[in-house]
Amino acid sequence: MKFLTFCFLLLSTGLFAQKQTVFAYMDYNNFFHSFKDGYFNQVDHQAVTGISYGDEVIAYYNNQRDFKIYDGTFARVMTNQPATFKISDHLAAWNIGQLLYYYENGKPHNITSFGGDYWVTDSLITFQDIRYNSLNVVYQGKISTLVQSTTDLPVPVVQGDNLLVFKDNGDIFKVFYRGQTYDLGTYNGTDFEFFAGTDILGFNDPQTRTFAVFQDGEFLDVEDFRVPKVKAGRGFVAYEDLQGNLKYYGKGKRETLSSFAQFWDAKDDLVVWGDANTTYQFYKGEKKNLANFVVKEWQMKNDVVAFRTLMGGVGASVGGVYKEVTTINNTDFLINGHGVMVTLPNRAVIVLYNGQIFRD
Repeated sequence: MKFLTFCFLLLSTGLFAQKQTVFAYMDYNNFFHSFKDGYFNQVDHQAVTGISYGDEVIAYYNNQRDFKIYDGTFARVMTNQPATFKISDHLAAWNIGQLLYYYENGKPHNITSFGGDYWVTDSLITFQDIRYNSLNVVYQGKISTLVQSTTDLPVPVVQGDNLLVFKDNGDIFKVFYRGQTYDLGTYNGTDFEFFAGTDILGFNDPQTRTFAVFQDGEFLDVEDFRVPKVKAGRGFVAYEDLQGNLKYYGKGKRETLSSFAQFWDAKDDLVVWGDANTTYQFYKGEKKNLANFVVKEWQMKNDVVAFRTLMGGVGASVGGVYKEVTTINNTDFLINGHGVMVTLPNRAVIVLYNGQIFRD
């Protein structure tokens, strides 16, 4: 495609403002506890179910099946009626039949009384309105109609954290990003291959046979061939070229990370890969040795990668700084915000937060 214009942070340096990192868990008494800002607290005195994590919202059902949202400070009842919900790091949406609601910045809001399916990501809630047979999006408190159909209910083609792709009635692909809509095009029914990240969209162009990106309101060619594997993050895409090289592209910068990657993964701010029986990470333009072996089990979120160590414990890199969390085996681990929580077999927890280890 030709050029078209249309919680943890890195606290070890002390140079960055601290973001919320909150965890919630059931202790050995089945009490619902949380961790925030270095302190453990009890949230609910009875067992809860359906816990779902976001950086700013934790949603769950209490013992009476009330739907509640915990923001790290208060647990609020959203409804005591039977509800289903979906959450992201910053938003929550739930429905009671066709009644659809969402939660943002500490407050609940009505969306529609005629809701169909819905999709929730960081700053976007896309939903179907069965009254008008339309696809709509909630962005920064404003509801916008993307497309209205006379046949089937429309659905998003793909939705990333802060952008989405949809088709209009003329079968034209469009991108919704930061409240604006950009035309992508249509090619005689030939579909694109889309790879949506936090704020960037990668795709193989079916007309020019190139690999391109949408970033900051512009469409740009990255390679003059279609690429076989792509993952999009925050401001970048990682991909394999035709020779199997692992490459990185972001903000006009393209470089080769590895020519012999044994595995690779990318999400949010990180790229992780194995090369010559060593695991590396690429963060903020810098390549670092993460482990002197090829990791087999890992999670990634924001600037955090947590993984199973060679001896069965858990290690993590937060903002590019590595720390061993525990040497204990048979544990579960979870990333939220900018920290890592490890749950032991006896339901005790260990949290890596702000470069320190906390235990409960």
